Amino acid sequence: MYAITFDIGTTGVKTCVFEISDTIKLLGSASEGYKLYVFPDGGAEQDPDEWWTAMCNTSKKAIAESGIDASLIEGISFCSQMQGLVLVDKDGKPVRRAMSYMDQRAREELKKGVAHGIQIAGASIPILLKSLMITGAVAASVKDPVWKYNWVKNHEPENFKRVHKWLDVKEALICRMTGKFVMTRDSAFGALLYDLRKGHECWSESLCKSLGVDVKHMPDIINSTDVVGPLREKEAAELGLKPGIAVYGGGGDASLIGVGAGSVGLGDTHVYCGTSGWVSTVVDKSIVDASAMIAAVIGAVPGYYNYFGELETAGKCLEWVKDHLALDEINIYLKKEDVADSFETKYTNLYDYMSDVISQVPAGSGGVIFTPWLHGNRCPFEDPNARGMFFNISLETGKSELIRAVIEGVCFHLRWFMEAEEKKVKASETIRFVGGGALSYMTCQILADVLGKKIETVDKPQNVGAVGAAVTIAVGSGLISDFSKAKNLIPAVKTYVPNKENKAVYDNQYKVFKNLYKANKDNFAALNG
Repeated sequence: MYAITFDIGTTGVKTCVFEISDTIKLLGSASEGYKLYVFPDGGAEQDPDEWWTAMCNTSKKAIAESGIDASLIEGISFCSQMQGLVLVDKDGKPVRRAMSYMDQRAREELKKGVAHGIQIAGASIPILLKSLMITGAVAASVKDPVWKYNWVKNHEPENFKRVHKWLDVKEALICRMTGKFVMTRDSAFGALLYDLRKGHECWSESLCKSLGVDVKHMPDIINSTDVVGPLREKEAAELGLKPGIAVYGGGGDASLIGVGAGSVGLGDTHVYCGTSGWVSTVVDKSIVDASAMIAAVIGAVPGYYNYFGELETAGKCLEWVKDHLALDEINIYLKKEDVADSFETKYTNLYDYMSDVISQVPAGSGGVIFTPWLHGNRCPFEDPNARGMFFNISLETGKSELIRAVIEGVCFHLRWFMEAEEKKVKASETIRFVGGGALSYMTCQILADVLGKKIETVDKPQNVGAVGAAVTIAVGSGLISDFSKAKNLIPAVKTYVPNKENKAVYDNQYKVFKNLYKANKDNFAALNG
């Protein structure tokens, strides 16, 4: 069976053509970037038409590279960024640009909705308890989509009047392909309005009412392995595909990157470093740590959850390094271009070169510490005012030290996630590390040293989201019996063991890293509040 998958990221789409049998073989791929519109008031938006254009262009390129006839492709699936807000009309057309998961304009909506009265973890106790009971989590972050929904209602009433359904990113594209308004269970959980109690498993009308949401705006809920419908004729022509192909639900990146990493068994932990970054461990029950903004989110695998903490600017920090520290200064002369083009293809060469440069810098970067909060932070503390900084620069500090400090800072924050998660769930001793960050041998080794755990990588770690999407087709079509088989299909190809001397250096710096937010919280508020 041949299948095509679309990995809809923050900065670009990666489209892959696979042959699925008892293995999943990549035949062709293509990437194309699109814009992220960031505004001074904290807004972050994307244009769904730009997603579609990039999908159409890359679909044709990936099929051409695969060498197969497009008529042989039988399934379409998705992996995508999550917790976006795409409000569409009755024809499935967006009433405004999509609001990204990074959007943090809805501060007043959050304050009026839950951040009042006696609070725990930023939420009033009655709403907190009700939400935890119904959904297993709570919409206590300004970036949660329910507050974006209310922001549109309050600030753009004319647009809001046209709303027929609330969709997430891939669901808006599925709607365009099939005309169906649906949301997979993991996306529904991300809306934080999904009643996951046994015997319910639907939108909670009570919670929708409490949070100001019209439940009629919520779409039908499906499984990641369900066929939503056939690909329509017009859209098929634009994609270079045949009409009638089965379009599957797919999943969000938080669900499917773990699947593509082969981290599907109970207790398996994976670390992802792409534009965003996270630490996730597979669990079999709903768990929440409201104080650290960590929750067990519904994944693609039935009966399992992903206990999950996210950093929204992980690889984005490395893009910043590329543009502002590496280019020219360490004798690299490249045209500046979108990270979606460079990070996964041409940028791989630059990334390898940067790895070689920083390998000459001792662990600890000469005492310099970087905080990777370039667009605020969500976990294990929620603060949209937090920002990145270099701490402890001296006369001896050069750009190579700064570049290494950025990678170390991202790894420090991932360790903070892991330690916060291990208060409730033990991470596995061996960690699967995936995403574009795993292309760098130095980042892999630094992560092993910072965490003090063995790190494994897989072949083409930047493609794991697309691989996870292919697994949903394999399971949904019956080619693979269940998700557990993915582990056998996706073996580790490299292993990194912690260096004890480096870990001692990092243990000391990590203590300082955690103190930097507390010491500068008021300063961040004064400058960015």
